Amino acid sequence: MTDPAASKDHPHLAHDVMEWLEKRSESAEHIDEAFSILAAQRRRLLLEVLVEYEREMTLPDAAEEVAQRETGRSITDLSAQQVSNVYISLYHDHLPRLVSAGLLEYEQENDLVALSRA
Repeated sequence: MTDPAASKDHPHLAHDVMEWLEKRSESAEHIDEAFSILAAQRRRLLLEVLVEYEREMTLPDAAEEVAQRETGRSITDLSAQQVSNVYISLYHDHLPRLVSAGLLEYEQENDLVALSRA
């Protein structure tokens, strides 16, 4: 069942997704896992930041970028607590999932995150 709000904003989205899925050879479980990983906006924003910058970043810098995109505010308008909350969420929840899925690499010693080279 499609979300009526999503259908109004993107009338062809459901059709496009179904067409894309029909062309895939992955199992239903694999596709479910991919959608599950990408369901969280914060994970999608982290991936977006890394794709845009095309380089590894410190997790604190990535957290600042994600916080800005989530709120639509400049870094000077965000509190340190807001950025810290994003960092903690990325570190404890989102980053491990993205690393486990093979989408990101994380070097804990230097707190660096990058798109996976695989």
